Amino acid sequence: MQKLKFIIQQHRSLQRYVFAFHQNRTFSALPSYAQLDYLQEEVLVEGRAKSRAAILNRPSALNALTTSMAARLNRLYESWEDNSDIGFVMMKGSGREFCSGADVITLRRFLNQGKAEECKAFFETLYKFVYVLGTYLKPHVAILDGITMGGGAGISLPGMFRIVTDRTVFATPEAQIGFHPDAGASYYLSHLPGYLGEYLALTGDKLNGVEMIACGLATHYSLKERLPWIEERLGKLITDDRSEIENSLAQYGDLVYPDKRSVLHKLETIDKCFCHDTLEEIMNALEIEAAESYNEWCTAALTKLKEASPLSLKVSLQSIREGRFQTLDQCLAREYRISLKWISKQVSNDFSEGIRARLVDKDFAPKWDPPKLEQVTDDMVDSFFSPLGELEPELNLPTALREPDV
Repeated sequence: MQKLKFIIQQHRSLQRYVFAFHQNRTFSALPSYAQLDYLQEEVLVEGRAKSRAAILNRPSALNALTTSMAARLNRLYESWEDNSDIGFVMMKGSGREFCSGADVITLRRFLNQGKAEECKAFFETLYKFVYVLGTYLKPHVAILDGITMGGGAGISLPGMFRIVTDRTVFATPEAQIGFHPDAGASYYLSHLPGYLGEYLALTGDKLNGVEMIACGLATHYSLKERLPWIEERLGKLITDDRSEIENSLAQYGDLVYPDKRSVLHKLETIDKCFCHDTLEEIMNALEIEAAESYNEWCTAALTKLKEASPLSLKVSLQSIREGRFQTLDQCLAREYRISLKWISKQVSNDFSEGIRARLVDKDFAPKWDPPKLEQVTDDMVDSFFSPLGELEPELNLPTALREPDV
């Protein structure tokens, strides 16, 4: 096994020279040394005896992800994977939150300035890191304390160990801002029990740490107060053995169960309503269930669906359904197509409009286009899944060197 790891790592080291230009390209008026300092401050590094920790460091922006952060994570993780002195890798956020996802306000500004290429670079760089993490040879420990949403889940959930706490809040709220669950979300959501993935993707509903453990999104639960003990314990480990790491995590873990108000106790109703092929059928099933059972949860789910972009809902549903039968790299390639279609504004301006309404002006009154589900045609939805064409390269992942099942 060690010989196999060595051979794979040698091949990957050579291949990285091919991708170096694309992953390291930056455009800035800052002097190179100043730019380097700035990039390093966004993702800090802690060195341990046999491990390294990447720390997302934009606490004032809830550690929202930028292109430079994703690029630095790529470089760090690839170098750590090649370093035989490093046994395992950790990731955490600075401040009170882990990561709120992509810095969509900056992406919207790029689009308004006509800098769509900057947005493309972000999605390309981010999705490549998600793939690196999903195929990582070394054990990975992500500490998901606080908000863990959208892309923040994408850069952590593909790893081996995911620690959640009593402060963890998970969600994929992209449909509410006129986008789609991305960064691998169509892969991990589609593999959740029953139709829970469809429910979370379409409503943007939140899960807490206990619920993430129960549905399989997380591997270990701990009270926030115990995190310093866990980090101290991990920092002293001299190993690359996943079982030793797992045993250390288990020493500080808690056995927890969702309370009776948890959405996980409604899986039967979720499956009954969200199993249908179309959004119209799903909403009709929820309306019938709400009328027959007087279930407030059904009414709340309907409200969330009606607040979301109709086009985003239909695109997101198809994306999750396709993810059930695809590998991580196939899901990322499809998500890349969808993301580029959104930023192109060829079909709709819902992405920019959703960010404006919910995060910029905060009037919470987005003007969706089309405004109603029945006005979203099959051709509109299909266009998001079509090949990009000769003039627009597809997402290029190193699948020959980093197979998803390695």
